[in-house]
Amino acid sequence: MRRIPVLFVLVFVLVLVLVAGCNRGSHPTLVGNAAPDFTVQDADRKVTLHDLRGKVVVLNFWATWCPPCVEEMPSLVKLQSNLKDRVVVLAVSVDEDERSYHSFLKKNNVDLLTVRDPQQKSNELYGTFKFPETYIIDRQGVVQRKFIGPVDWTRADVVEYLNKL
Repeated sequence: MRRIPVLFVLVFVLVLVLVAGCNRGSHPTLVGNAAPDFTVQDADRKVTLHDLRGKVVVLNFWATWCPPCVEEMPSLVKLQSNLKDRVVVLAVSVDEDERSYHSFLKKNNVDLLTVRDPQQKSNELYGTFKFPETYIIDRQGVVQRKFIGPVDWTRADVVEYLNKL
């Protein structure tokens, strides 16, 4: 007889833990808040996020060894080309191997603002540890949206969204 209440309590606690663990909310913590500022300097350039204020920033964390990142890159390049007056794509690579990074940029004609952060300090500020992950930052420096995984940045709904910011 005593096993039933104990079993009931265990099931109740398990359900409570599962529900609490799954409810992270549908609103990522950075959305609606100021974008964490950072400066990354590699062998080619120094980029500071707050220097891009006044334009919409598409902040993309990626790597050359990441197949979804490689898949996404051509549409990011096209987005930058099409919206260059209003949007800045900042692609932060977490590649450790500088030669692979430069080879990828050259081979794939990556013509956008990119910088290599092999210490992964910038993406850690955003809680990003899986790639690609992209944040949309408005002209005032506020995170408006977060995308997890590859996106086709040439899709009409995405371009319309960016144009409205």
